[in-house]
Amino acid sequence: MFYFAYGLNLNRKHMTQNLPVNRPMFSAELPNYKLIFCDWSRQYHGGMVSLKHSRGNKVLGGIYEITERYLVRLDKCEWCPDTYSRLKITVYRDCSEEIEALTYVKNGQPVETRPSKEYLGIIQQGYLDWGLI
Repeated sequence: MFYFAYGLNLNRKHMTQNLPVNRPMFSAELPNYKLIFCDWSRQYHGGMVSLKHSRGNKVLGGIYEITERYLVRLDKCEWCPDTYSRLKITVYRDCSEEIEALTYVKNGQPVETRPSKEYLGIIQQGYLDWGLI
């Protein structure tokens, strides 16, 4: 199965620490969403990343191939279902090939806040890892 990473797990070092057996596959685009930072992370002292439906926008991310066994482990890393929920999405590879994937979004009506520099730096490194910036 495919997992669409757009936050901390986009950072390959971070992802490998959480899920040692993963297969980075390719970058992809999720249309009609945008990245937001919301609520508060005690660990990172700032907002946590999530997705928000936003017509006309897009989120770039990376696709990992994971097994059902590791999906359970990823749920724990994402505090699913308590804090984040798993969402089935359609992403696009090379602007045309549709790919069904799973990702995670923050539960409820999250209040947007600023991320810490450390947290944002981990995500930015992930975008570099995937050649997205």
